[in-house]
Amino acid sequence: MSLFTRVAETQRASITFSLDGRSVTALAGDTVLTAVLTQADSLRLSEFSGKPRAGFCLIGACQDCWMRTEDGQPVRACSTEIQSGMRLLSAVSGGARE
Repeated sequence: MSLFTRVAETQRASITFSLDGRSVTALAGDTVLTAVLTQADSLRLSEFSGKPRAGFCLIGACQDCWMRTEDGQPVRACSTEIQSGMRLLSAVSGGARE
């Protein structure tokens, strides 16, 4: 179940990325946050409580949207553009920020 439903700009090129090892799609120009939330019901799990998070401010001020790539790189989901082939983690260990 996805949290977001796309209602506009549906004609942009489709790209593929990985979320927790699962191949999914987004549209070129989407932020990581949009790409993930059109595919899942949360962005990540809190490193403190283990509960699902979906970002908070959505403008890069609150620090709640940090995710990690499979190789451990931190990604601010609300302000990073999704890239084809990106491999993202939503697990507690994947959500911790530096």
